[in-house]
Formats: sequence, C-alpha cells, structure tokens
Amino acid sequence: MYPFPQAVSPAIKSHLDAQATYLNDVARSMFHSFQQVCDLNIQLMQAMLEESAQAGRQLLAADGQTEVLGAAASRAQPATDKLRAWQQHLSRLAADTQVELARVTEQHAQNTARTARALADEVARTTSEQAERGVRTQQETMRRVAEPFAHAAEASAAQAAHIRTGGPQPMQSAAPQGASQGGAQPANAQHG
Repeated sequence: MYPFPQAVSPAIKSHLDAQATYLNDVARSMFHSFQQVCDLNIQLMQAMLEESAQAGRQLLAADGQTEVLGAAASRAQPATDKLRAWQQHLSRLAADTQVELARVTEQHAQNTARTARALADEVARTTSEQAERGVRTQQETMRRVAEPFAHAAEASAAQAAHIRTGGPQPMQSAAPQGASQGGAQPANAQHG
C-alpha cells in the first residue's frame, strides 16, 4: 500500500539520533551564549541606571551653571567607558560562542558523517533491491501477456507446416472433399 516500509530502519534511527544530539548541543550552546548576552545587557543597564541616578543627584545638588556642566561632563567619561567595556565583553562572548559552536560541530561531525554514510548506503541498497524487484515483476508480467500470443503463433506455425507437408487436412478442408465424394458416390451408385 505504501511505497516505503512501515518500520524505521536502524540506519535511519541512528542518523536521526546523531542529528538530534548535534542540534541539541548546538541549541544548548546558543542558549548559554544568549543567556550570557542577556546577563551582560542587564549589568550594563544596572550600571547606566546607577550612573544616571548619581548624575541626577549631582545636578540637583549643583548651585550654579558651572557645577551643572561640570557634573554632566564628569559623568560622560564613565558612561563611555562602560559602553566600551560592554562592547568588548560582547565581542568576547561572540568569539567564545563561535569557538563553542566549532567545538560542538567538530565533536559531532565524525559521528554524523558516519551515520549519514550508513544511511546513504542503506538507501542505495534498498533502492537497488526495489528496482530489481520492479524489473522482475515487469518481465514476469510481459511474459504472461505474451504467452497467449506465443501459443497462438506456435499453433498457426504448426498448422501452416502441416499444410505445406501434405499432412492430413484440417477439418474444414476435409469436409468439402467428403461432400463432393459423397455426392459422386450416389451418382455412381445410380449408374451401376
């Protein structure tokens, strides 16, 4: 009913297991990296909020314009330093993530390649077997279809050979001769 077998072959199962393990480890690495980026962003936001709160307190405590400008300028450099540190930490996390993904891929590449090779071999073998079965089925069907025609051709050839060799005539040609001979006998019987 279905062109493919119902049961899952061991090669397919092992390849799917290898792929699932690989994808699970990649997802785990990506999630860990994403978690680190989120933690880094939370730390940056906390530091920036603290800086903003402290800058706001200094601005409210300032008496003159000079003190306000001085307080604002003094807070600009630490905020820039924190953003630069965040950017460097983010770059380091990206590099670490890339190294981790390369490690996971290397760890699983050999097993995945082996199971993929086994799966390809099994698919090729199964396809070859099914093709051979299909060819045999078609040949058997053609033999069955041609068989009645071959018997009819053999019978015609035998009948033609019989006629050429002067063998007994078929029933159809014997009947008219007997009828003509039978018709002549009564005529001879009347004369004699």
